[in-house]
Amino acid sequence: MPPPQSRSSNKNSLSASKFSTRFKLQLKQFLNLSFYKDLLINPNKCIYIMAGLFILEIFLNIFIIKKTKYTEIDWQAYMQEVEGVVNGTFDYYKLKGDTGPLVYPAGFVYIYLIFYYITNFGNNIRLAQYLFAGLYLIMISAVFYIYYRSAKVPPYAYIFMCLSAYRIHSIFVLRLFNDPIAMTFLYISIVFLLRRQWTIACILYSLAVSIKMNILLMAPGLFFILLLSVGLSQTFKYIFYCGLLQLIFAIPFLLSNPMAYIIRSFDLGRQFFYIWTVNWRLIPEHIFLNRYFHLSLLLIHILILFYVCRYQWLKNIKKFNELLNYHHNYILSDDTIITFMFYSNFIGICFCRSLHYQFYIWYYHMLYHLFWSTNSKDIVNLLILGLIESSWNTYPSTFSSSLMLHICHGYILIKLLCSLTIQTNMKKNEKKVK
Repeated sequence: MPPPQSRSSNKNSLSASKFSTRFKLQLKQFLNLSFYKDLLINPNKCIYIMAGLFILEIFLNIFIIKKTKYTEIDWQAYMQEVEGVVNGTFDYYKLKGDTGPLVYPAGFVYIYLIFYYITNFGNNIRLAQYLFAGLYLIMISAVFYIYYRSAKVPPYAYIFMCLSAYRIHSIFVLRLFNDPIAMTFLYISIVFLLRRQWTIACILYSLAVSIKMNILLMAPGLFFILLLSVGLSQTFKYIFYCGLLQLIFAIPFLLSNPMAYIIRSFDLGRQFFYIWTVNWRLIPEHIFLNRYFHLSLLLIHILILFYVCRYQWLKNIKKFNELLNYHHNYILSDDTIITFMFYSNFIGICFCRSLHYQFYIWYYHMLYHLFWSTNSKDIVNLLILGLIESSWNTYPSTFSSSLMLHICHGYILIKLLCSLTIQTNMKKNEKKVK
């Protein structure tokens, strides 16, 4: 009669059997095509594609920096503008560079002062490129987090988002514009909105505004997110925080020449050069420069924004008192918060007086969420994204490229405006807290 097996050998045998079974199941899963299909189309599995793309982006940015020639456009002018501050000049009328006067708020000055010192007074451009590559990675991480919380866009779309972003990479690491810095802070602020950390979100939003004014296009979205989430009095508190940050940043310049700072840094009526416009090449230059044309665009912008606010975002709110009553707050879904911000921004971009090539970063990473917020088919979404990319990569812009861009924008906007059912369904999923 054989000796009885020890209890430990039985346990080891059982563990080995379990490991073998688990390994076979994992292997079978990896060999199954449906597993990879699920990775590509299931929004809840997007983390795997995102992780792979993030690693790829590290090497892609390094490759672009090493293999593609840097193009000087505004970097030296930025350095000249902040050098004036270093030399003790705080009058905005006297701060200028080779490309013209300083026209950005104080946050821009402080950010580029940091670059000024880190890059040996702006001379070490290669180091600046790597710093911007780091900013790109921070921004794409924030974008991925936002889309992960949304769980709406199929993972394969992120491959297109990263690999077709030729001009976006160029704006970051080959041009060193201030637009990507502002957008990086904006996306991080949305991350904190999704975490319901309102104070930090508003401070970061205000910081983004202080670098580039285009961030104000998302102010209506932010306002209604706060109003529905925390009530009217708390909303004004957070608006006060935003304004206070602007004031603190501006103190040295306001003490020197307050009118110069206000007029130059917040000049919403500034004229743009026709030669650089991407979206209005289809009209003559004299119309492009006409003030009545600008006012018409502003009026249409306001009317559409009002329609969206009243008949989509606030569709289920029957009485205005509900918005004013502190006790009637709403728990907004992550998807709703993202939609409010992205939608608000896109409406503004559709009716911008001019879009320059670096402005593509203003909404590039938002387009995917907007497309998949409509009932458009995936193939149509990708086709129109390709046409938009083609329009932005046409240099110089032409009648056809501008027209195509407007047609694509119009298609997206109409689909969003007509998706009242989709917007209403989002509202029905939200809980009302009394």
